[in-house]
Amino acid sequence: MKKRPFKDHKAENFLFETSEDGRVATVRLNRPERKNPLTFDSYAELRDLFRDLAHAADVRAVVLTGAGGNFSSGGDVFEIIEPLTKMAMPELLAFTRMTGDVVKAMRKCPQPIVAAVDGVCAGAGAILAMASDLRLATPRAKTAFLFTRVGLAGADMGACGILPRIIGQGRAAELLFTGRAMSAEEGLAWGFHNRIVAPDAVEAEAAVLARSLADGPWFAHGMTKTMLNQEWAMGLDELIEAEAQAQAICMATNDFRRAFEAFAAKETPAFKGD
Repeated sequence: MKKRPFKDHKAENFLFETSEDGRVATVRLNRPERKNPLTFDSYAELRDLFRDLAHAADVRAVVLTGAGGNFSSGGDVFEIIEPLTKMAMPELLAFTRMTGDVVKAMRKCPQPIVAAVDGVCAGAGAILAMASDLRLATPRAKTAFLFTRVGLAGADMGACGILPRIIGQGRAAELLFTGRAMSAEEGLAWGFHNRIVAPDAVEAEAAVLARSLADGPWFAHGMTKTMLNQEWAMGLDELIEAEAQAQAICMATNDFRRAFEAFAAKETPAFKGD
């Protein structure tokens, strides 16, 4: 499929904007009066956006954040949870598969996703942070996988598989069984957050990090993300062979040659993704 620019893309259920050159996109959940809850429509649009970003000609990194001092309170109680209590199994399964597809799309899109987490980060909001590649948090960030508090399993949108790989089995089990909030300090110590940043600087810091990735060897970054995902299910011999092939592909790019030539000339390489 031919790639297209996303610089002028308009979202309906959240805010989408890019830097002037289109390389860094910001996805902002934007219902601050309700702490940015998700709806059926916003789930579907997030799924479609992250799927489509694989075909972006300009976007090379994404910042995911929320408006008004909170990340996201998760599924809207009255717009999602109440309707779910009235659905039959086929409809319920269609919904849970659709929400899982959001995580699949986030993990499969080649752009690194940097979550800027402030305030409430709960339920499906915590899943969106978990599904991101890097996470910056403020000291007041509270991340809770609180499905058990509404009578549901912690097994939601990949949490039982992904969260233990980030923070460890025992810590993940505690959060998923109890639904308690993980503080920013715990998240940093456990490896969920990459660093803690002041509330008035977290989004700017996330943008700086995303920009550094976007201006770097972004084809190779996409390969790194792909291999981080694929190697979960591989044995040692298979993953080493897969990485040998992946790295050989990167070595065949012009970016690899440009990086060497820039190094030899003591210049900064200009990566073009080819």
